[in-house]
Amino acid sequence: MARNKQRDRAAAAPLTETVDGGLAELVPDRERPRAWTLLLDGAPQSHVDLDDPAHLSFEYQRRLGHAVDLAAPPNRPLQAVHLGGGALTLARYVAATRPRSTQQVVELDGPLVRFVRRELPLDPGARVRVRTADARAGLAKVQDGWADLIIADVFGGARTPAHLTSTEFLAEVRRALRPGGLYAANLADGPPLAHLRGQIATAAAVFPELALTADPTVLRGRRFGNAVLLASDRDLPVAELTRRVATDPHPGRVEHGRALADFAGGAAPVTDASAKPSPAPPASVFR
Repeated sequence: MARNKQRDRAAAAPLTETVDGGLAELVPDRERPRAWTLLLDGAPQSHVDLDDPAHLSFEYQRRLGHAVDLAAPPNRPLQAVHLGGGALTLARYVAATRPRSTQQVVELDGPLVRFVRRELPLDPGARVRVRTADARAGLAKVQDGWADLIIADVFGGARTPAHLTSTEFLAEVRRALRPGGLYAANLADGPPLAHLRGQIATAAAVFPELALTADPTVLRGRRFGNAVLLASDRDLPVAELTRRVATDPHPGRVEHGRALADFAGGAAPVTDASAKPSPAPPASVFR
């Protein structure tokens, strides 16, 4: 019993490792015995509960979770691609909520992948393949029409790399999606929301159906924050998405159709030639 208590105390200490992206820390959750938050250079990246991988703590991850839930009828296995791995939170969520799913994770930071898999091991039964590669290069290796769902959550130094913001990149996403497949992207921006508006215009140049969900204060340009963009070649389940987002612990708003086009405000699509990284968040975001 004493040894078990000592092991529990040791497990509650933060774990750190230097990875390609900086200093990675796994900080224990005080309220959940086997839950951890991943930070990179002090910036929160992911939250994982090993006892309950269907629990999504971060606001933006809950909204990506809604995309997983609405990508197909309940319990149907998915073929999913995750661009950006972090602590593999969404891959764990898919495996827990849609057993027998087949997943590919593309993460550039090899030392981070090894750190996470060592300290927060995946369920041995999860069919998750993790590939160490640049997100766009890894996506290029996905077969045409293979994926039911592609999730993009890629940040380097708290910014989305420029080459993952263009119409050429999204054309690759659409190539890899099956007809009717769903793309979900975590975007970050603050006032005046030029990056977010440009990403809406870029997605609209490739996909006929879009929806955007975020905290209303982010959409009004009052603070820096995350927005989740959904895109498909089929009608999106906007009504159900709106209901789910409205009942989240941190309720959000969903924009689509004419309102979303008006929000984009005539922004031009981004191409590889004009692409820039997403804006750096202000230091106050992580305080």
